[in-house]
Amino acid sequence: MGKGAVGPICDQKEPEELKVKELKKHHRQCHELENCAAHQDQPLFQPYQLGSFHLSHRVVMAPLTRCRSYNTIPQPHAALYYSQRATAGGLIISEATGISVTHQGFPHTPGIWTQEQTEAWKPIVKAVHDKGAIFFCQIWHCGRVTHNAYQPNGAAPISSTTKRVHGKLVLPNGIDMAEYSTPRAIETKEIPGIVEDFRLSARNCIEAGFDGVELHGAHGYLIDQFTKDGINDRTDEYGGSVENRSRFLLEIVAAVAKEIGAHRLGVRLSPFSQYADAFDSDPISHFTYLIQALQPFNLLYVHCVEPRVKGNTDIETNESLEPIRKAWKHSTFIAAGGYSRDEANEAIKTGRADLIVFGRFFVSNPDLPLRFKLHAPLNHYDRNTFYTQDPVIGYTDYPFLSEDWEEEKEDKN
Repeated sequence: MGKGAVGPICDQKEPEELKVKELKKHHRQCHELENCAAHQDQPLFQPYQLGSFHLSHRVVMAPLTRCRSYNTIPQPHAALYYSQRATAGGLIISEATGISVTHQGFPHTPGIWTQEQTEAWKPIVKAVHDKGAIFFCQIWHCGRVTHNAYQPNGAAPISSTTKRVHGKLVLPNGIDMAEYSTPRAIETKEIPGIVEDFRLSARNCIEAGFDGVELHGAHGYLIDQFTKDGINDRTDEYGGSVENRSRFLLEIVAAVAKEIGAHRLGVRLSPFSQYADAFDSDPISHFTYLIQALQPFNLLYVHCVEPRVKGNTDIETNESLEPIRKAWKHSTFIAAGGYSRDEANEAIKTGRADLIVFGRFFVSNPDLPLRFKLHAPLNHYDRNTFYTQDPVIGYTDYPFLSEDWEEEKEDKN
């Protein structure tokens, strides 16, 4: 049986002290996750081979900023949070994790550029691996999506441009709000240093025990600030044509792939997202080029966000990831953005994606794959606690499905 299978649990000798009812629940859970014929028609629960990783299902936990890594150091409570959401043979992508002291744009987001941060990640990664899950670390730099208060000595944030993001953000104290700061455009000679920051952080990810790395090239953060023509107004070799605007990401991919291996590397892109003023005049054409330019690296996957996700809301749109999907012919295509269980099953069934990422549902449902499998009701999430700093409330206190749920449902009927 594959790495992600749950069945072998039932091969263990049953402890005599277990009560009859507990044994019944024990065997039923194994049956539900792996062998339940009533739910075998769900493509989400077809096994999948992601490179060398055997996935037992296709429900992926999204990278979710949670703002609970005090002073950029991952905390012990994160081990409980991630392990709650880990399943044997499941894939988890970590919250966005900073590559340098200039990366930050949200309160208390984690980093992995120092040895202290790397060591702090190790027990968290171990907790996930102890559940049999695969764990990738997403690494990022916010670029201009920040404020001087987050920067060393109050310096201007770096970007591809000097154009400021419109709107306000939360300051480092987690309470006060302020306008985004005006960035300075990175000098051409500085770019190799940023690429090096990504490479070294990727190396630290592997040292911490992560199975792989995802580059955050989406949602208006630093990489996206180079890729999209609505932001990038440079006149050097990193601006102007789509080839030049893609150069920054491609150089990072080349450096990280050389460091850790392309078989452990994925990239997240959001062709249509306009979060943080990240506009592009022709996303299909430009990102089709970028996808094709990524092909020679033999990456493990690309992870793309649906056009219906605009900032923090979902909208109706006729735009589609389909052209991007068709252009990516090499390996796994992961899709994210506002999927329901039924929409996810349909996307996999029709070949629009190989794996589906879920974010908000995973926040409030630590046992999301099981709930999907059983067509069980979902807990409602509370947006008010998404980005607070409490180590429990809205973080590790969402309830699991009752072991008696099916019996309770039958009793009600």
